[in-house]
Amino acid sequence: MNLELTEEQSLIQETARNFAQAELEPVAAELDRGADRQVFYDNLKKLSELGFMGLNIDGDYGGCEAGVVAFSVAITEIARVCASTAVTVSVSNMVCEVIQAVGTEEQKQKYVTKICSGEYLAGGFGLTETGAGSDPGAMKTTAVLDGDEWVLNGSKIFITSAPYAGVFVVWAVTDSSVPAGKGISCFLVEADAPGFSVGRAEEKMGQHASATNELIFDNCRVPKDALMGKLNDGFRIAVGELAGGRIGIGSLGLGVGLAAMDYATKYSLERQQFQQPISNFQAIQWKIADAYTELEAARLLLMNAACKKEQGKSFAREASMAKLFATESANRACYEALQILGGYGYSNEFPVERYTRDARITTIYEGTSEVQRLIISRDILRSFS
Repeated sequence: MNLELTEEQSLIQETARNFAQAELEPVAAELDRGADRQVFYDNLKKLSELGFMGLNIDGDYGGCEAGVVAFSVAITEIARVCASTAVTVSVSNMVCEVIQAVGTEEQKQKYVTKICSGEYLAGGFGLTETGAGSDPGAMKTTAVLDGDEWVLNGSKIFITSAPYAGVFVVWAVTDSSVPAGKGISCFLVEADAPGFSVGRAEEKMGQHASATNELIFDNCRVPKDALMGKLNDGFRIAVGELAGGRIGIGSLGLGVGLAAMDYATKYSLERQQFQQPISNFQAIQWKIADAYTELEAARLLLMNAACKKEQGKSFAREASMAKLFATESANRACYEALQILGGYGYSNEFPVERYTRDARITTIYEGTSEVQRLIISRDILRSFS
């Protein structure tokens, strides 16, 4: 097995790293504190111009066809500087991929090209509801065909990029007479669709620059051809695309964890206690060794999942393993980094405080760690039975 990146993958990694350091790093802390979001929008536009909104998308639709491994390493590099930007890029790529996978040619040309080009700053993924998070089959949002239009009613919560996404992939119940999960369909809803509105913004612990809002469908009307894929086949689509999204969030977690440990390790070489750098103490050395070992293992798990997806192989178990381990490792790394900085780690004058807040959500969205363990264990048990 060759674990080295190809020349193209290395170039994308380097481009992402350089962009993050030049454009994102100078503004990340201020955006976290609520600075003008226009800077955030401008950087999303620049990323789309560099091809980062369609890393695994065909060139016919404006993508750069770089593949899943390139997507993973790019998200990691962006997240090392700004997790809010990284999650927006990750979700937008996921939206492009689901439309490319199951959309009609017209839908691909109409929507994927606009996300890849930056005409749409982002794409939205409308699945989660108040009573349907880890259990999407319990969703209550409905879609009823009325002549040549679908009428959607209901709401979604925790939707990344809601105020500035140009199009949303939205799931709704189209047949309530069948068992839960069997009668769900998938739709494309434009931001200016009649009856659609973006609700209140969540006041979050971290990733402040990335907007997270409610979506409201009040007799929202979309054309009949807004249906994506087959009628009542939406649950299968959602499950399949969430697996790919987990590679993105795992990669994001890895980037945040690396950023925290890089900062803490440099700090340990400079911070003096008892007339010597604290890096001389075994307690600090073991924290550094354990954290970087876990993060390297996470990177390898992510590469394995990304390679399998790229090769068209089954990758759901591997994606869940990678997401579970990478995000849990990232949280541990952030807390160890904070501990190395001591009181300074708890101060927002130092970036480790922000990294720690940004990392926390990674074990929750795109499927909690507990759900990942269910997916992994069920797949393993099936293989034995």
